[in-house]
Amino acid sequence: MTAEDDFETFAVAAWPRLHRSAYLLTGDHHLAEDLAQTALARTYASWRRVRRSDALAYARRVLVNANIDRLRRRRSHEVPGGAVDATLASRAQPGAGADELAGDRDELVRLLAGLTDRERRVVVLRHYFDLSEAEVARELKIAPGTVKSTLSRALRKLRVADGSDVDDDHFVKGDLR
Repeated sequence: MTAEDDFETFAVAAWPRLHRSAYLLTGDHHLAEDLAQTALARTYASWRRVRRSDALAYARRVLVNANIDRLRRRRSHEVPGGAVDATLASRAQPGAGADELAGDRDELVRLLAGLTDRERRVVVLRHYFDLSEAEVARELKIAPGTVKSTLSRALRKLRVADGSDVDDDHFVKGDLR
């Protein structure tokens, strides 16, 4: 198998997860597609150096960094348009129908939109990708204590926005297909 075939196999398998992750980070389908494509393009450019066992982690890091770059550019060049949709974090129920799952995803994206960019990144990396606090800290290049306090603040906002008083253990990694 050539390196190009190897990458193509990886890209096909990684696309859905990268696209969903980008959508959770941005709340916008078009931006999510752009970010996922950017992540795959940059991963392809470095494919010879990427360890195959960590290829998804590498692409995820590229995606998060591309989103951070996009936000920095936006802050210095764009003027915000309208009101932001609501916020994130819903729990998908086993055996739920497609309409229910779509509604859960929409609610999750609305809830996430109510968080700051940093809070959203921490929640997605910690609970969607199921990374440890230390891994999130390394990935975002922030202190572990900052991860903890940011996550605590974000989950408190999510509980208020969701109208529930659940503990942090209820915000776990979900299958958001």
